[in-house]
Amino acid sequence: MKNFSILIILLAIGCKQSPKVSKEVQRWQTQAENIEIIRDNFGVPHIYGKTDADAVFGLLYAQCEDDFNRVEQNYIWATGRLAEVEGEEALYSDLRAKLYMTEDEAIANYEKSPEWLKKLCNAFADGINYYLFTHPEVTPRLLTRFEPWMPMYFSEGSIGGDIEGISTKKIEAFYGNENATDKIAFNETEEPFLEKEPAGSNGFAISGKRTASGKAMLLINPHTSFFFRGEVHVVSEEGLNAYGAVTWGQFFVYQGFNEKTGWMHTSTYTDIKDEFSEDITKTDNGYTYTYGDEQRPVKELEVALKYKVGDSLTEKKFKMFRTHRGPITHAIDSNWVTTAIMWDPVKALEQSFTRTKLNGHQEFREMMNIRTNSSNNTVYADAGGNIAYYHGNFIPKRNVKFDYTNPVDGSNPETDWNGLHTVDENITVINPEVGWIQNCNSTPFTSAGENSPKQEDYPNYMSLDRENFRGVHAIRLLEKSKDLTIDKLITMAYDPYLPAFEISIPGLIDAYDKSSPKDHKLKEAIDVLRKWDFSVSKESVAMSLAHFYGQFYLREGNFPNGLNEMEKVAFMGTKSPLVERLTMLKKSVSHLTEDFGTWNTPWGEISRYQRLTGAIDQKFDDNAPSIAVGLTTSRWGALAAFGMRSRQKTKRIYGTRGNSFVAVVEFGDKVKAKSMLAGGQSGDPNSPHFDDQAQRYADVKFKDVSYYREDVEAKAEKIYHPGDKE
Repeated sequence: MKNFSILIILLAIGCKQSPKVSKEVQRWQTQAENIEIIRDNFGVPHIYGKTDADAVFGLLYAQCEDDFNRVEQNYIWATGRLAEVEGEEALYSDLRAKLYMTEDEAIANYEKSPEWLKKLCNAFADGINYYLFTHPEVTPRLLTRFEPWMPMYFSEGSIGGDIEGISTKKIEAFYGNENATDKIAFNETEEPFLEKEPAGSNGFAISGKRTASGKAMLLINPHTSFFFRGEVHVVSEEGLNAYGAVTWGQFFVYQGFNEKTGWMHTSTYTDIKDEFSEDITKTDNGYTYTYGDEQRPVKELEVALKYKVGDSLTEKKFKMFRTHRGPITHAIDSNWVTTAIMWDPVKALEQSFTRTKLNGHQEFREMMNIRTNSSNNTVYADAGGNIAYYHGNFIPKRNVKFDYTNPVDGSNPETDWNGLHTVDENITVINPEVGWIQNCNSTPFTSAGENSPKQEDYPNYMSLDRENFRGVHAIRLLEKSKDLTIDKLITMAYDPYLPAFEISIPGLIDAYDKSSPKDHKLKEAIDVLRKWDFSVSKESVAMSLAHFYGQFYLREGNFPNGLNEMEKVAFMGTKSPLVERLTMLKKSVSHLTEDFGTWNTPWGEISRYQRLTGAIDQKFDDNAPSIAVGLTTSRWGALAAFGMRSRQKTKRIYGTRGNSFVAVVEFGDKVKAKSMLAGGQSGDPNSPHFDDQAQRYADVKFKDVSYYREDVEAKAEKIYHPGDKE
């Protein structure tokens, strides 16, 4: 009888609570009926909603189906809660997030957003929460409920974006000690790790002058960590019809196209972050900083951060400091340093979503006036035949008499940013006569050949005039291009030639030819290199020799101070000691022999694609299945990049970064495109779409993009509403 009474009480409590719960669930279910998801034969989700908010709801639901782990991880990191799952070592990553925006401030930004943006933020949260409600078997690591203010932390597109360039080690050195005014300079050094793949991307825009159809074309070729973005198509009856790559957890297509416009982002060298050395005084009422003739109060905020210790959580409190320019991030001697970056999450979200719905270059140019796309350049093409390039977008105006490459004197008001440069003042290229535009994270002053902008026309902080081997490679190909088709542009984007080696390898051969007595153990290797055309392939032994030769030389060679990597490669081949060149070849031969049994090892035995699990932190195994990949690091000028960015303890090189989502788009009366996604759409090893593009990736076999409804339905593998049961 006692147990029966308890049951009655529990049922009564449940009945009292159920209306609130069921009302929210009913709202989700009602909205889900307005959304249709069609999975095509590669698992790509095509989401159709009545409104933009419906489409966003479905987009986030579909993303969670594909890889909830990565959706959650991005928001754990962005909102400053990483230490709750990864422990104390992540504490200062979390503090960095809070230095720029507390949770209360994120909520306030959401509340002040325009109504249309609020609806999208609500739909973002509802789509994820409905996924969790309908998938009780999914156990989040931390975030059991998502909130509509969370996108404020993650608004510009690149995971990390500008904030990731701010050193957590410096933050720890400053905030990890209670006596903040006693901080001394912290010199952060990074152990050289040349095996890791350089960051970057490629974007080509081609006018009808150089295409077979007379229509404009766009190459979308980001070099990101693999599985960093999913491929999606999101459509609404309010004018949204965008296809491309979405960073897990974001509600807008970051790099992609609609029927009339296409946009590709590459990381920029534009200076969008500055440090200000502050003259701090401690008073009975806190701290002040000198600003001209004033003593301004340093704003102080307290934050309590949780971190994991064993199976439990503990807490550490921090007092954070801000000036009018931003947060104090570190100190140099007794001077505190403010680090200023773009931080306008509402406008950044507005720009990121608005960009996906535009019709032609005039609308796109007007959108760029929002000026919050801070960490990227934009390569553009459209159905009207226009091509364009915007080098940066958020560029603060500075007083050019100060050197902003170092911390400037924050006590001098003249060092303050003076608003932003207009888009017209920024470095831009619109419809150049040459008929092509390229950016490979290279200088904008070669972006359109003879029609490129001139460095002397712009402030020096707008861009470094720094070329790279990818830029050199791209220009050579584009200058010769004509009658391009989608397939020809793909072939160009995967051209195997490596311009770095046309400098360094002849110098090595010359060193051998001039050596006396000759080391006959090196003769066969030299003969292989002598016959090489400096192109990468799975079959190439010369590629194996040259790769490790270059790696050893850059790591251990003696170079004059101040050379960048491109200059070092030139020095290797033209000015370095001949004996040193042969020493580095011996190291390459020894390394290959030790790890693979013979130096005569084809590149495809070394360069491999492997994905064994859906884990974010991948583990690699030389004894497990993998696929040979005839691509290499962009360091040597490879346009199609394939390299590693993890400290692997394997003998083979397993790619973790480079070509990930790639698309080639041709505009016209109807848009046409082909795409490739590293591995597959799903992060679930049990899904057929976990690895159904892996061999295609290695074989450079692109798939046709299904953009129009009839094409999507023709390839439909599954059609459903969010929440439908299998």
